[in-house]
Amino acid sequence: MINRTSKYRKNLGLLITFFSFLTILYIVSVFVARRTMTNFVESEFFNRKADVFDSSLKAYNNFFNNDIPEVSNYQGYLDSVHAITYAEKILRKTPFLEEVVFYDVLFSNLNEGVRGVRFQNLLIYPRSIFSFHLNEENKLIKNSLTESTNRPSSDDFNNMAIKMVNFLEVLDDSTSLSENDIYRIFYNTMPGKITFLNIPRVNALRAYKGLMEDTSNISQAYDQDFFVYKVNPQKIKIVNTQERLYEKVRILPIANPNLTEEPSYLTTDMPLPNALSDYKLQFDSSEQHLRGEINRRFFPVVLGISLVYFILLLIIYLIYRNISINSRLFQLQYDFINNLTHEFKTPVSVIKIAGNNIKSAEKISDQERNMYGRILDQEADKLNNLMNKLLSFTQIENKSLKFKGEYVDLNSFCEEIFDATRLKYPDLNLSYRIQVVNQMYTDPVLLNSVFQNLIDNAYKYSEVSRKFIDISVEQIKSNFVIVFADKGIGIEKQELKNIFKKFYRVKNQFNQGGSVGLGLAFCKEITEFMGGEIKVSSVKGEGTTFTLVFPK
Repeated sequence: MINRTSKYRKNLGLLITFFSFLTILYIVSVFVARRTMTNFVESEFFNRKADVFDSSLKAYNNFFNNDIPEVSNYQGYLDSVHAITYAEKILRKTPFLEEVVFYDVLFSNLNEGVRGVRFQNLLIYPRSIFSFHLNEENKLIKNSLTESTNRPSSDDFNNMAIKMVNFLEVLDDSTSLSENDIYRIFYNTMPGKITFLNIPRVNALRAYKGLMEDTSNISQAYDQDFFVYKVNPQKIKIVNTQERLYEKVRILPIANPNLTEEPSYLTTDMPLPNALSDYKLQFDSSEQHLRGEINRRFFPVVLGISLVYFILLLIIYLIYRNISINSRLFQLQYDFINNLTHEFKTPVSVIKIAGNNIKSAEKISDQERNMYGRILDQEADKLNNLMNKLLSFTQIENKSLKFKGEYVDLNSFCEEIFDATRLKYPDLNLSYRIQVVNQMYTDPVLLNSVFQNLIDNAYKYSEVSRKFIDISVEQIKSNFVIVFADKGIGIEKQELKNIFKKFYRVKNQFNQGGSVGLGLAFCKEITEFMGGEIKVSSVKGEGTTFTLVFPK
């Protein structure tokens, strides 16, 4: 026959498997999150450069779209004095602007011997030319380029004049200036340079066309303002709005001669527009710089994953603890049933044996009758005490036990218990001290049960040569203090926190015969039920001391 031991199934293997799976899942999740965040940051590196580009070119775009067209407000009547004011203002507010060249242009039908562009009867020529720039001391320098020997290349002027003439050729009464026409005719951009002719009204343009076709000798002339702006792209202020992504942002020539430079971990660029087209905005970041941004963004992600992981671990721990508690409870209940059966079986067996002996005996002597009577009485008391103990526990848990308090004289109360103890345990060395003044208000039956249990334990858990108990009853201030000190086997320090638990038994050589595990738990419940408290101290191999404290 197979011997099957009653055992509570913990399924620890399932918990370990779940824990292992959870840990692997956590590691994989962290790895995937790290890889995803790395890819995301690298993608951001290539996608967010437009933000830096727009912020850095904001001043240039404002110059191109607002400062340059301001010339048109003068409608051609900008003289050299006003040109100085305009040029100084724009040079000081625009660091990347190195020089401004001003042409005071005349559209005329005069046949003068001047250098210019002629088409039919229309002559376009510069009446005067001035250049403006800031020197190293930030002072405005004005140079007159009117003299033919000092004039710059006429390409800028000639290109403007040719574009103007071509537009006037196709001009008719229905023509209106669109935005596209404005940028096509009056603006001209080339690397490092922007030219602009002030935008005349449509009526003025028709007048210019009339000059082309006019064959009369009546002289007419119209003023126009033409500017050449020379820009230096490398003086544009870079506004790095994404410092966490871009370690270095530079303006470099598109054909970068610096080919020996060590390449960065990641690099990208954006070409600059119109007059800056020979240059590009280059973005570089080292691996260490990007790793800092990856870590910054990865930290809250891994924190969230770790939080979920530890919550699941906590759930595993709670499940394991619950399983362990249930396992202990199962074992305690199993032991309780076995020990309770033993506790009942022993006195029942003794009673049955004594009864059979009495029944089978033909003649019983007085000595035998007394012996059997004492045995039956003792075993019946054991059964009665066990039943009372179980019943009291049930009543306490169901809150149905009533406190039947009365004033008790502790001297006489203790004397009765000690006299009964000497009869019950003649080999127990009992000493006591009673120093009380007042009577104690308590339930004498319940207090008696506590005394009996603690005395029984002192006798049961002591060597034959060390069966000793000292009981002191004192009145200290407003409390009654009752101390039970024995010289028994003692209790391990780690066991002290468990000895008052129901069904718990300390394993030792004196506990092999079976114990219900209710004695000390019963004492604690009864003591607290009566408004007191119980404390314990013990030294292994030297003895144990229980202290009861009741309010006066």
